[in-house]
Amino acid sequence: MTEPLFAAVAPIFQVEGIVQGELARDILNLEVEEDTGGMKRLRARFLAQGPQPGSDIEQPLYLDGRILDFGKRLQVSIGAIEQARTIFDGVISGIEAVFREGHEPEVEVFAEDKLMRLRLARRMTTYENMSDGDIARQIAGKHGLAADVQADGPTYDRVQQWNQSDLAFLRERGRRIQAEIWLQDDTLHFATRGNRNATSLILVQGNHLLRLNVRADLAHQRASVRVGGYDADSRDSIDEDAGEDAIQAEISGGRSGPAIFRQVFGEGASYRLRDVPLTTAEARDWARAEMLRRARAFVTVQGVTRGSPDMMVGSHVRIEGIGTPFEGDGYYVTRMRHTYNLTDGHRTYFEAERPTVQGGI
Repeated sequence: MTEPLFAAVAPIFQVEGIVQGELARDILNLEVEEDTGGMKRLRARFLAQGPQPGSDIEQPLYLDGRILDFGKRLQVSIGAIEQARTIFDGVISGIEAVFREGHEPEVEVFAEDKLMRLRLARRMTTYENMSDGDIARQIAGKHGLAADVQADGPTYDRVQQWNQSDLAFLRERGRRIQAEIWLQDDTLHFATRGNRNATSLILVQGNHLLRLNVRADLAHQRASVRVGGYDADSRDSIDEDAGEDAIQAEISGGRSGPAIFRQVFGEGASYRLRDVPLTTAEARDWARAEMLRRARAFVTVQGVTRGSPDMMVGSHVRIEGIGTPFEGDGYYVTRMRHTYNLTDGHRTYFEAERPTVQGGI
C-alpha cells in the first residue's frame, strides 16, 4: 500500500459527540495509555488563553464548563483520514489549570474509560459456585455493562472479595488464569490471549520504528511450574505441574525460553506459593497460567514508532530489519501509549513480548 507523503496527524476531539475544533487548535500535549489490565487513561494539555465567543478580550479558556467539564464524554481520534482510528473514548475526571510566569495559561484534562466505574466501586462480596468468567459477568452487570467472556477456568466453591475495588479484584482473578481485561463500546471483555481479536502490524527498523530495545532473558524462565495444596474433601495432597507444552500452541517456530532454560540449567521448576488451590482443577489451571506468563515474556520489546493509529493492546506485530534471533512474527503488544505534541507530532510507545528466538544468538 502506498503511504501518503504528507498527512495531517493532529488529534480530533469530540465532546459529548460534537467535534470541538478549538481543542485541536490549542492542543500542546496528548497521552493515551493502556495495558492488559484494562482501563484506558488520557492526559491532554491545552493552551488556555484567548477570546471567548463574542468578545475580543483575552482571557483564560476551558475553565467555564462550556466545552470541558466533569463527567462529559471525551473521544479522541488520530491519524490520516484513511487511517484515522478512535484511540480514546471515556469520561473527564480531572481538570487542572497551570499558571507560570512568562507563559500563557494552560489547562490539563484527565479522563478514563468506563472501567473507571469498576475502579471506584469498592466492596466486600462472596461469590459461590462460580468461575472467574462468571464473576466477570456478574461484576459487569452491576455496572450496566454487557460482558463478553472467553476464558476457561475452574469453578470455585467460594471466592471472596475483601475490600477491593471491582477493577482490582477482576484483574486479580484474570491474572490467575492469564485472562486480559478491556472495554469496547459498552462491553466488558474478559478473555485469554488466544481469544482477543486485534490489529496486525508490520514494523520496519529504520522506517516505522524510531527506537527499539529487544531482549531475550532467561532470568524468569523455568522448565516447569508446580502448584501444590491439599484437597480437604478427598483428604489427599494436590501436586500439579505445567511444562513447555503449555506454550506450544502459541509457537510457530524457533526456540522457546523454557527449552533453552532446560538446555542451559537443567530441570529447574518454579513453585507457585501465593495461592493455595483447593482442588486439582484449580492447581492445574493455575500452573498452566503461570507457565504461560513466564514463557510468553522470554523476548521483550520496548519501541517507539512514528505514529501507529492501528496499534492497540493485543495487536500482533511482525518486526523486520533487526536480525535473525529477534526478527519476524509473534510479537504481542502488552502496553501501549499514543502521544502527540507540537515538536514530534504523533508517536506510539509500546511494549510487546514473544516466547521464542529464531536460530542461535
